[in-house]
Amino acid sequence: MFKEKKYGRTVKNIPNGFDSANDFFEHLFNNKDMIWMGQNTNHLHKKDYIYNEMVECLRSRQYSKYPPSEGFSKLKNLILDDLNLKDSDILISSGGTDSLYLAMNVILEPHHNVVTPDPGYLIIDNFASRFANEVIQIPIYNSECGYKLTPKLLKENMNENTKIIVLIDPLNPLGTAYTSKEIEEFAKIATHNDIYLIHDVTYKDFAREHYSIAKYAPSNSITIYSFSKIFGMAGLRIGAMVSNHEVISAVKSIIINDLGTNIIAQAGAIAGLKSKDKWLDYIVNTTRNNQKLIKSMIDTIDDVFIVNYPSDGNMLAIDIEKTGINSEELAEYLLDKNIFTRSGNYTSSRFGDKYLRISFSIPEEEVIIFNQEFLKAIKALKNK
Repeated sequence: MFKEKKYGRTVKNIPNGFDSANDFFEHLFNNKDMIWMGQNTNHLHKKDYIYNEMVECLRSRQYSKYPPSEGFSKLKNLILDDLNLKDSDILISSGGTDSLYLAMNVILEPHHNVVTPDPGYLIIDNFASRFANEVIQIPIYNSECGYKLTPKLLKENMNENTKIIVLIDPLNPLGTAYTSKEIEEFAKIATHNDIYLIHDVTYKDFAREHYSIAKYAPSNSITIYSFSKIFGMAGLRIGAMVSNHEVISAVKSIIINDLGTNIIAQAGAIAGLKSKDKWLDYIVNTTRNNQKLIKSMIDTIDDVFIVNYPSDGNMLAIDIEKTGINSEELAEYLLDKNIFTRSGNYTSSRFGDKYLRISFSIPEEEVIIFNQEFLKAIKALKNK
């Protein structure tokens, strides 16, 4: 018999009534009436720039051939242009999560440790625990640090075995972003101590301002890029990792998917980047207006607040601790109303009971429904 290999931390909590997380998500996926606010996905694309190119790829039956193993040159160059990192090397991957795993795999040795924020994207901690001796989760759920990992906190918690620092920027689930001064300070710490900064910029296009750590630490940074969020391509599983030639060459030696990334997804990604200036403002402006609508509703409820406002992502955390309501109970209540949200436990085992995470890159009419049902949920669960 095989010994089951377990990650260091639980990522998926299985809701009541389901045998597995997969059964739960298949149930959600098949419900066409579900309002999708639980995975930070983007449902606002109205123009068909991306769609049309993928359809053309299907129509021409190009999918019968394998694509280049490292990604089409056109796509790679467009991503480097988007990041303004033309002198860097790049590998196309099957999504940002795939890139994160590859980065951990190639950099870490058993005696190393990895510094991550708590709350954060817990699957990163799981990957790190596969390859490193320790994951140092730094608590950031407080206003003193601005709800984000700071250079000061990093210095206080890192040690001689620290090899990777994870910066999700803006941060999932709180929507906090880093200033240019903070980015520059992180870069100095990394270069001085021969540490790698993994800069996950999945949500960068939702931010009011965004700064690239690769500009300050090109030899000590790995930028994680995803098409899942601003491009609305989560189900197509495509992303990239960008770094110096030495890191990317090492990653190429360990990839399993050496027959290339989905050719239809690459066609859509190329179209998305080429047309980005035609749709970006609409996506960002709608998302920010949706956040304002949610804030106006939250402000009417005693003992409930948005942890970081305005969020620089397309998600935010709603603190409900003082209401006495459990975040998982609140998520299940809303699910019964066809609104998929996420208990904080998905992004923090330490603070998860305190907040509900929601994303809001959805049509405004769906935000209005959420606002109505959230008010009812708080009233119902408080009086339970």
